[in-house]
Amino acid sequence: MIISVASGKGGTGKTTVAVNLALSLANVQFLDCDVEEPNAQIFLKPHILDRKKAGILVPQVDPAKCHGCGKCQEVCAYHAIAVLPSCHGKKGKVLVFPHLCHGCGACSLLCPQKAIEEVEKDIGVIEIGEIQGIQVVQGCLNIGEAMSPPLIRQVKEYINRTRTVIVDAPPGTSCPVITTVKGSDFCLLVTEPTPFGLNDLILAVEVLRKLQIPIGVVINRADIGDGKVEIYCESAKIPVLMKIPFSRDIAVSYSKGTPIVSQDPLYRERFINLYRDICKVANEAHTYH
Repeated sequence: MIISVASGKGGTGKTTVAVNLALSLANVQFLDCDVEEPNAQIFLKPHILDRKKAGILVPQVDPAKCHGCGKCQEVCAYHAIAVLPSCHGKKGKVLVFPHLCHGCGACSLLCPQKAIEEVEKDIGVIEIGEIQGIQVVQGCLNIGEAMSPPLIRQVKEYINRTRTVIVDAPPGTSCPVITTVKGSDFCLLVTEPTPFGLNDLILAVEVLRKLQIPIGVVINRADIGDGKVEIYCESAKIPVLMKIPFSRDIAVSYSKGTPIVSQDPLYRERFINLYRDICKVANEAHTYH
């Protein structure tokens, strides 16, 4: 089963929930797809066994073959190629903007003169490690890279369906999140009982319903703020599967990089029950569809 853990906004405790859920179960694989800030390692502290470079194929134009027809510019949906026309007797020029390129390969495939080849551009690294029987796979995007989805897709290539897979998603509701949660059997949304938390939870719910992924909610710092998140979940028929209180002890252990289940063993049973509820809701949703 693939369980993605997401949130409409940052700072809700998404990684905290993902890590503690992983530590409470057996035969687990943990994927940190928050590649711009992969901080699950702070709590899991995996032993890194392998490190691989990640790249994306970008176009490289051979000026000797290029006729400046503009076909590459025409087919590029992301404006990663610009063709400057000839001027004052000088041959035109093709400009490539690698940071905008999505590596689709259309320009190379459709170039009439076969003047474009694809070369690999380094975008980050993928690290594979292990801790307490948990296989950990994390991506780390190079500083300055504009797009994380290509690296997220490469991290997800390591998914092992013989294990329970916990996927820590980036915050928000944009392309990186959609790339991460696609293919999940269930998505756990972590929120907080504040106006910001509710607003961004609603946005996340809309996205996941478009993707037709079963969802449940964890309310972190549940005893602060108001009850509007629970009212919304009830009206939208979204199960609240767990509530985590606003606790000084949890905050102190978090600041030390210590998971909740290591600080308070009673929480291990709570996260095991959370997993059972996830399985129940997911099975009901798939049976219904």
